[in-house]
Amino acid sequence: MPNKKNEDLPGKTVERLSQYRRLLFNSLQEGKTNIYSHELARLMNLTPVQVRRDLMLIGYSGSQSKGYIIKDLVNLIGKIIDSDTGQRIAIVGMGNLGRAITSYFLGKREKLSIVAAFDNDPQKTDRIIAGVPCHHINKLKEIVPAESISIAVLTVAPEATYEVAKQLLEAGIKGILNYTSVPLTVPEGVHLEEYDIITSLEKLAFHVK
Repeated sequence: MPNKKNEDLPGKTVERLSQYRRLLFNSLQEGKTNIYSHELARLMNLTPVQVRRDLMLIGYSGSQSKGYIIKDLVNLIGKIIDSDTGQRIAIVGMGNLGRAITSYFLGKREKLSIVAAFDNDPQKTDRIIAGVPCHHINKLKEIVPAESISIAVLTVAPEATYEVAKQLLEAGIKGILNYTSVPLTVPEGVHLEEYDIITSLEKLAFHVK
C-alpha cells in the first residue's frame, strides 16, 4: 500500500509515474513480467536512483534478484493516479487540435473518459465529432454539471481563452489543461496544467544549437 497521500506527491513525480505506467504497459505487451530500475531508467532517460526514489514514495520496492513485478507496479500506480469512480473530461474547442486530442485519447485510459466537446461553430455543434457529442459553447454551464465533468482541455483561440476559462470555473470544473498560448490564473482548489509548445521548442532549440 502507498505510504504517502496522493496530494503529497510532487507534481513531477506524478508525471513520471504516468510515464512509468505507459512504458510498463508496453513491457507487458512484449511479454515481460519483471523489470529492473536501471531498465526503466534507461527507457525514461533518468537515473536508477530517481526511479527507485519515485517508487519508494508510493511504497513500492523491488528485489535485487527479480526487480519490480510489472503487473503489481502498474496496479499500484493506477491506485495512486486514478480516481476510484473515474473522471469525465470535456474538450473545449474542436478545431484541428481539439479533434486530434480527442481521437488520440479515446479508449487510452479506463478511468478517464472524454464525454463532451464544445465549440461556437454551428457547423460543428449538435453532432458527433471524433466519437464525442459536440455542443455549442453556450450550453457549457448546463452540460458540465449535468455530465459530472471535472476536467476540461482548453484548445480555443487565444482571444477566447479568458472568457471560456471563466465559464468553465463557473460551471464547476476542477482541472484545466490549457493548450492555448494565453497563461491562466485559477483559484485555489482548481488545478491547472499549461502546455506551451513555443517554450518547449525554444528549450529544445537551446540544447540543440
